Amino acid sequence: MTNARQAATGRRLAAGVLHGAWRLRSLGAWRVPAEGPVILAVNHSHNVDGPVLMALAPRPVHFLVKREAFVGPLGVFLRGIGQLPVDRHNADRAAIASALAVLGDGGVLGIFPEGTRTSGDFAAIRAGLAYFALRSGAPVVPVAILGGSDRGGRVVRTLPPLRARIDAVFGDPFTVGDAGGGGRRTRAALDEATTRVQQRLTTHLKEARRLTGR
Repeated sequence: MTNARQAATGRRLAAGVLHGAWRLRSLGAWRVPAEGPVILAVNHSHNVDGPVLMALAPRPVHFLVKREAFVGPLGVFLRGIGQLPVDRHNADRAAIASALAVLGDGGVLGIFPEGTRTSGDFAAIRAGLAYFALRSGAPVVPVAILGGSDRGGRVVRTLPPLRARIDAVFGDPFTVGDAGGGGRRTRAALDEATTRVQQRLTTHLKEARRLTGR
């Protein structure tokens, strides 16, 4: 089974499970390009954010997932649905190569720019997203996952309450560097690109909150 087919399997599984546990809603998914490489940049406040995006994105998504999750049966499962392990604490050349290969094959790469679960407001993002965008030339689509933040009804503390409504709001795609990946990749260029990306993601999050009333 190819990585693309694995990710498609993961999408079907996520949709089947999550639609039964929460009330999922997708807004603006038509903004995701129908073909070619794409990076989905997602805020991250719940453990379920990745699976929610996998279920609601119009195309199968390969996520960079922390290496610690790839242990035992869970690791076998994550690899089986096309997800990519990454060492969040060190330069991980294997993860970089895998992510660029997804984009090089015209696939969809999912990234949490904040690197880990936070308040989900894009207040501090890492340079990885800008690097992949500059290196590949792939457009970035900002995604805001909103909802399920009320404290009542939780079965697991890091998950939204069961049957809570969760929205995935897709924004307009934008490019970080030159089309085709020809943009400068110096440290200064990467810092500048990271700042521009953060501004775009923050603006989208504000608009998504206005749109959904969250």
